Amino acid sequence: MKTIQHSLQFVTELDETNPTAQRLLALPEKEQILMLEGMLKSIILPKIMPVIDEVNANGSWAILKVAN
Repeated sequence: MKTIQHSLQFVTELDETNPTAQRLLALPEKEQILMLEGMLKSIILPKIMPVIDEVNANGSWAILKVAN
């Protein structure tokens, strides 16, 4: 089966005056991205999986998956 990698991107806006945001911004950029992506997956994925399952239940030519 052929796979197409989507490039859907999220942007996080931070209040630089907030102490938690300041701690995140003090990390190297790679660590910031890994942390934010991990949080997005843990928060959003459980909410959208039922919708993805419903879409895939009727799929005959394409199946939507969440990439790791």
